[in-house]
Amino acid sequence: MKLPQYPQSYWLNSTKLPQFPSLKEDLKTDVVIVGGGISGVTLAYLLSKKGKSVVLLEAGEVLSGTTGHTTAKITCQHDVIYDEFLSHFGEKYAKQYYQANNEALSWIKQTVTEQSIDCDFKEQDAWLYTTSVDLVPDLKKELQAYQALGIEGELTDSTPLPFKTRAGLRMPKQAQFNPVKYLNKLLELAVQQGVQVFEHTTATAVDKPSYVITKEGHKIESKQIVSCSHFPFYDDQQFFFARMYAERSYALCFKPKQEYPEGMFLSIDQSKRSLRSVMIDGEQHIIVGGENHPTGQGICTIRHYETLEQFAEETFGIEKLLYRWSAQDLTTLDKLPFIGATDNKPELYVAAGYKKWGMTTGTAAALLLEKVITGERSPYVDLFAPKRFYADPTIKTFLTYAGNMAKHMVKGKLFASNRHAEDLENGEGSVVSLHGKRAGAYRDQEGKLFIVDTTCTHMGCEVEWNSGDLSWDCPCHGSRFSYQGEVLDGPADKPLHRIQ
Repeated sequence: MKLPQYPQSYWLNSTKLPQFPSLKEDLKTDVVIVGGGISGVTLAYLLSKKGKSVVLLEAGEVLSGTTGHTTAKITCQHDVIYDEFLSHFGEKYAKQYYQANNEALSWIKQTVTEQSIDCDFKEQDAWLYTTSVDLVPDLKKELQAYQALGIEGELTDSTPLPFKTRAGLRMPKQAQFNPVKYLNKLLELAVQQGVQVFEHTTATAVDKPSYVITKEGHKIESKQIVSCSHFPFYDDQQFFFARMYAERSYALCFKPKQEYPEGMFLSIDQSKRSLRSVMIDGEQHIIVGGENHPTGQGICTIRHYETLEQFAEETFGIEKLLYRWSAQDLTTLDKLPFIGATDNKPELYVAAGYKKWGMTTGTAAALLLEKVITGERSPYVDLFAPKRFYADPTIKTFLTYAGNMAKHMVKGKLFASNRHAEDLENGEGSVVSLHGKRAGAYRDQEGKLFIVDTTCTHMGCEVEWNSGDLSWDCPCHGSRFSYQGEVLDGPADKPLHRIQ
């Protein structure tokens, strides 16, 4: 079956989002929030309810980033993680991680009910499963961690899935929804409560004592500044680019030939697979995700979609393939997100590094930051503090990450291409040789050629072509650029140089 020609998220296609103007003047407000995803929109909604004046800035369009490209599971079951957290951080912090995410799940459920939000919210059990006998002990250890932390769970010899599994770990009473429908309503309520939203407005710097500077040179004076952008727009000597790593993952939405069982599923096998159902036009469909890899370091990216398609065909059968999309997620070196203050003058906060679990963790971030900004206490401040340092596992992960980055820095500089821009077919992109130098070229479906300098504007690594998403991706720190060179994901904040 032929894959859709271009990536498109079902969530974004299912909902007509409002459009907002770009910022064209200087402003003054109580709080500036940079980033229009789940954390930014939820926080804007919460603060506006508390009477704060809020300005929300989005470099692109609201909800069009990682939030609009998720699998949209609202769960505290974040892979096999609690046994690891018990070992690294102890019972107190491991339990707090669960509690923060469980409170986020409960808050979403309560908000959907109170505001009568039509977002296909449905309570579901979450499952971890394996098809390998060798990995059954990992699920047993995770269950023991559940029991030590007071988390409800059950280990079974099989799962409801229509293919052979060796074991499953069930966490009951989790949920799934349509995140764009849900957040569109929160955004509507926030605007009614006075929140000002500006799209296509890129925040580039903080000018002390208390100003956010935009790419166009406008200033917003604010007592408190919050970075909820995918990658923090303001580093403040925190070196976030060296303390997080970026991964791509892929998803397909299809109508199956076999009926899908109740539940949300995630394999712990080497080739991870995420499964959940979604109703489209009254008919059951399936979203399958997986094939994660470090940004800019995967195989020909269209093959990741093809691998997911093969899995879907072999397990459920594909009657119709509707959508394909990909996402980029940031993971911190110790796997705990960064949520909290980075500086006191002005009051600067950050929320980032959700490790693919942004529906709950992104909401938990908004709940925590709302309390801190309004002078209330949160028990999770120390757990998620951006300035924290846990020697185990941070040092080991950092050394692995740094070595991998250095390898790709050198590899990119040594690479020579025997391809030339004039060789490209319509719809094809590649690293090419231009006047004896490395360049990146893409020819669109109408035959127009776009050529860019492949040197990443962040720290000089060489970007690679992503054929699945038609982008240039940096293998060192995860920056991404459109085929025209415009920034799609940070830490880079300047476009690739266009070559005429």
